[in-house]
Amino acid sequence: MSGAFIWTGLNLVTPLGARVRGRPPMGVSGVSIDTRTLAEGDLFVAIRGEKNDGHDYIQQAFEKGAAACVIEEERAGAISAPGPLYIVRDAQAALEGLGRAGRQRAQGWMVAVTGSVGKTSTKEALRLTLSRFGATHAAVASYNTHWGVPLTLSRMPADSTFGVFEIGMNHAGEIRPLAAMVRPHVAIITAIAPVHMENLGSLAAIADEKAEIYSGLAPEGVAIMNADAPFMERLASAAHRSAARRVYSFGESADADMQLVSFEQDAKGSSVAASFEGRFLRYRLRAPGKHLAMNSLAVLLAAHATGCDLEEAAEALGQFTAPSGRGERSELGLPGGRFLLIDEAYNANPASMRAALAVLAEAPVAVGARRIAVLGDMLELGPDAAKLHADLAAAVIAARVDLVYAAGPLMKSLFEALPADKKGRWAPAAADIESALPGEIRAGDAVMVKGSNGSRMWSVVAAIRKHAATQTADEV
Repeated sequence: MSGAFIWTGLNLVTPLGARVRGRPPMGVSGVSIDTRTLAEGDLFVAIRGEKNDGHDYIQQAFEKGAAACVIEEERAGAISAPGPLYIVRDAQAALEGLGRAGRQRAQGWMVAVTGSVGKTSTKEALRLTLSRFGATHAAVASYNTHWGVPLTLSRMPADSTFGVFEIGMNHAGEIRPLAAMVRPHVAIITAIAPVHMENLGSLAAIADEKAEIYSGLAPEGVAIMNADAPFMERLASAAHRSAARRVYSFGESADADMQLVSFEQDAKGSSVAASFEGRFLRYRLRAPGKHLAMNSLAVLLAAHATGCDLEEAAEALGQFTAPSGRGERSELGLPGGRFLLIDEAYNANPASMRAALAVLAEAPVAVGARRIAVLGDMLELGPDAAKLHADLAAAVIAARVDLVYAAGPLMKSLFEALPADKKGRWAPAAADIESALPGEIRAGDAVMVKGSNGSRMWSVVAAIRKHAATQTADEV
């Protein structure tokens, strides 16, 4: 296989279960399901999404330089393409077949992460840390679904030393098949929290579903779990029923294998001290937040399980910063000074909302400036959703938040529970906050934006960034 190709053209036929129209390419350098991010030389797989059908973008894929496209039989008669086509019965099944083939040929360590919160930031910390010890392939963004996991597997170079995968779910029964596809040597559960309560019904059911990641462990694998998580005993039971040769825990509990001994945060990050099997570790993270420090313990356990040196792994974590949408910090300019923007807009639930507010509490503000929380609805919380929102009022007050801007019908419950002097504005949707808030921000403020992805709080982040850029451009 050429070094530029992750798959040769002929080696794609069997895992895709395809017949070929046209001359197969020499090889493909990547795999894509989205023409917006497709790179020249990619294989484009035309899967059918909730809103879009990839078959409608075949011409665009070739125009952007796709080496070949995967299409379904029932659409093949109507598609005239300028390049080779792999024709299959079902494009999603073909992608899964290619993902399984990618896993089958892999020679390195496979690490998988799930949990109610912290999956993506932990995956990114694993990517950073394991890269110190060898070539590391990891999921892009939050590619943790029925299409994201096989896509990540299909893109993995065969000679990767490490593969890092994120596994998510919205409904019961979704984690087991993805874990079976990845067959990780190390499987991590970051936390159990009331996320997707609307679909699963109880915290115990969420714990049981997350524990399904252990069902996919490769023989002699390692299970890692949060010792402080509710229903931890259910997680441990599932781990011991699995193929795990070793079960590790992390947390503040005295029974945790990797125990958090101390944690201090400042404006630039966190200082962490941990103990493991009589060894004492001290290290820094370039991101504040106790939740990030806790999950860094899981990263160290995974590094240890894959044969990496613990001290060197801890040193590597010193370069970790929070990803976009999950705590990324930016200092933006305004006439008269700068302000801090904390982007937590990708997702939200009661646990992660409290963690984000605790980080905002430690954010530095200038004399006379404010801490501003911009909060969108937390979705899929079930019948207690309104109460879970209102209950955040105590966390807002404890975080020394000066003003709250809230968007969405559920966040109205929190807004109404707040003291009058903390009420900035409530609006039915993020778009209303998007237009009203940016002009109210002053130099020296610290602004944190958070909400479930469906509440579209990322649009508020974009509006704040645009406003700041416009103001500084005008100043120049």
